[in-house]
Amino acid sequence: MASTKQTMELLAIYTLKPLSIAAIEKTLGITFKKAIEATHYAQIGEAMIAYTNFNVLTLINWTKESAQETLSSIGVINDASTINQDYPILVDSSIEKAFTIDNEKITLKELNILNLIIISHVISQSVALEVYEKKLSEYYEKSRKLIIDVSTFSIYKRNLLAKFSKQLVLIRHDMLIDLFLLDKPNILWDNENAELLYNKLASSLELKDRFDVIEYKLDSIKDDIAMIMDLTNHNHSSFLEWIIIILIMIEIVMSLMEWFGLK
Repeated sequence: MASTKQTMELLAIYTLKPLSIAAIEKTLGITFKKAIEATHYAQIGEAMIAYTNFNVLTLINWTKESAQETLSSIGVINDASTINQDYPILVDSSIEKAFTIDNEKITLKELNILNLIIISHVISQSVALEVYEKKLSEYYEKSRKLIIDVSTFSIYKRNLLAKFSKQLVLIRHDMLIDLFLLDKPNILWDNENAELLYNKLASSLELKDRFDVIEYKLDSIKDDIAMIMDLTNHNHSSFLEWIIIILIMIEIVMSLMEWFGLK
């Protein structure tokens, strides 16, 4: 039997803001199905579109022209500033294993919708992680500026530190809850090949290692901000103590003036 080969392009793009599943369905005339956790998908002929809860849209087997037209129609910006990843998918029935993965492409022995869903899900996680990696770089710069500026006490600076601490808590919450990085999709437990594909692709994209680096950076920034918050609170306490001392001194002076009839 002659081997068959087919090449498909995958584009996963961060949408900046959440998209409405219903709005996409209405615009494109499709119906989404719930796939694995956090992922919805629809087939359009030989192409597939998937959308995750962490704001990543994935197009598989679309031409560049049709992909750009589709993104524009649903209000997704795709320019030089957009965070996205592309990954060629090759279907080759002649390979011995169910799949092979390298830095240049993903090769599948046979094409099935579950494999495409898993691939789109994992690469979507990689795109979302890239978003958090970029955020952390910005947070490092912001935390450095806050640390430098905290040499003098003010209520405004104290509020900035408190607000920044809240942002750090929220970003950790988003990563753990929204990205499902530490939770393997339930559907994989009953499909050995699908589980192997998920694990291999996640390992190739270094999802766990990248997550650990982000978490380490978050902890580092959090510790720095906690230390500065303690220093700020100490400065605030000292400031209040000096106000109390001054008020007491004013009260003593006024009492002495009244005692000596100078008032």
